[in-house]
Parts: sequence; structure tokens; C-alpha cells
Amino acid sequence: MNAQTQFSLQAVDQQSLTFHALDNYALSGVRYRPKSQIIANMIIANATGVPQAFYRRFALYMAERGFQVFTFDYRGIAQSAPKSLKGFEMDYLDWGQLDLSGVINQVAKDAAKDGIKTFLIGHSYGGQALGLVNNSQKLTACMTFGSGVGWKGYMPKVEAFKVSIIWNVVFPAMALRYGYVPWSKLKMGADLPLGVYQQWKQWCKYPNYFFDDPDMQYLHAQYAKVTTPIIAVTSTDDEWAMPISRDALHVHYKNAQVTNNDLTPQQFGLKQIGHMGYFRQGAEQIWDHVIGQFQQYL
Repeated sequence: MNAQTQFSLQAVDQQSLTFHALDNYALSGVRYRPKSQIIANMIIANATGVPQAFYRRFALYMAERGFQVFTFDYRGIAQSAPKSLKGFEMDYLDWGQLDLSGVINQVAKDAAKDGIKTFLIGHSYGGQALGLVNNSQKLTACMTFGSGVGWKGYMPKVEAFKVSIIWNVVFPAMALRYGYVPWSKLKMGADLPLGVYQQWKQWCKYPNYFFDDPDMQYLHAQYAKVTTPIIAVTSTDDEWAMPISRDALHVHYKNAQVTNNDLTPQQFGLKQIGHMGYFRQGAEQIWDHVIGQFQQYL
């Protein structure tokens, strides 16, 4: 489907706003609002260590086509971080259980008044976070991108070797020196709170991620509560979330209708997509694909 033939392009108002997590932690957010008709809401749940600004082009593209888009930074990340991450305590699951849950509540409350639907875009961790929220029933549908379990055994050998060096050499040295992981120094993303790094590393040791952690067994039941339809997208060149990794995560959404969608760079005229290319400039054909997939729920 060519989205431009289906939706009239609109001017967009961009407004900074504050969301509140379930524990009232203030989260920096941005609303991209079409100036005329709003056809639906769209929330973007970020990948680990990726600031909301990374998704700005995608958000504007969607807003120009009638979606009111909401982006935000998780606690401890970018504009939602304290002045120093040293000593900042949080749990990796907070981003889903507290932060995304709070954003969904605020967006869905206004959506109910206006009679419009709310969709979720989950990138990497953002696709995991759907199973962590307490209010997934407020979402009409979700599209995950590059959301897998993070186990290096599902990665190509070269990438798995790089990941081993990062986990076992680079990050431990950074964490020991700074008290957090200054990921920005490697130009790989925003700085990470220590708790995020420690739990992320721990769970990526398991083939089934946190589902294999004896202390996290309650998450099986939590994920089973999700009944929101899911379109699970990954690219065949996404070395962090190959189809086998994507499937290992989404099998736990056992009561949701999950539709797997494997992309190739060639079908969209791209040289590569990888783990981040879904939302980079030049991926407009993928964005049209998103609109086409969500259109069935409008």
C-alpha cells in the first residue's frame, strides 16, 4: 500500500510534555499532533538506551498521515535522566512496568474521550515491554520491531563475539570506573543506569531471556495476560533479533494473535536494515508498511 494515496498529508504541531510513570516519576515526552483529523494514536516504546529523538523522523512521517504520535524517554535515559547516573537506582523492568504503563494510561484516557484507538510501536526492548505493562488491553494493536531475547546463541558468530567482548570486557570496565555505563562514549546510544546494564547482561545469558531466570517466573503469567494483536517484525539482517530470537520472545505472548513479519532490505530498496534501520531516514517504505498493517484495525 502506498500510504500517500490513502491519507492526505497534514501539517504537524510538535509539543513537549511530561508523562508520569505509575510511581509518579516524571518522563520527558513529545506529542506530534496532526493539525486536522486524527485517525489514531501511536505510542513509541524505545529500544534500550535509544533516546526518543531517534524516532523523530518516523513520528513526523506518521503524524503527517494522521496519526497522533507520542514519544518519551524512559527513566534514566536522555531527557528523563537525573544530572548524574552514578548512584541512580532502578530496575530494568521499570521501563515497562512503571514508565510505559503510565504513558499508556495518559494517552488512552484522552483517546477514550475522543473515541480514537491507540497503537503501540515497540522497538527491541519496547516489544518486550508490552508484556510488562498492566494495561495492554487499552491498546488496539502492537507492532514490534527487532524484539528478541538477546541471547548471543541466536546471533551470527561474528556479532556474538563482539557482544561477548562488550558484555565481559568493555561494559564491566566502564561500570567499575563510572558507576554506570557511559554508552554515549562508544556512540552506541544514551548512557545506561547500572541496574539496567546488570540485569540486561544477566538475562542475555539465557536462551529464553528473563523467562529462564528463577526469580522472574511470574513473567510467564504476566505475558499470558496480553491479548492485544501483535505484528512481530524483524529484518533478516538484524543480527540482534534474528527471526529465531524474535520467535523465542513472542511465543510467550501465548494468548495474543501474533503475526510474524520477516523483512529483507531488498524488498524495500535498502542496502541494509539491521537493528536500527527500521526508523532511520530512507526507511519510508517500511513506514508505509506500518500504516498498511495498522489499517486493518482502524
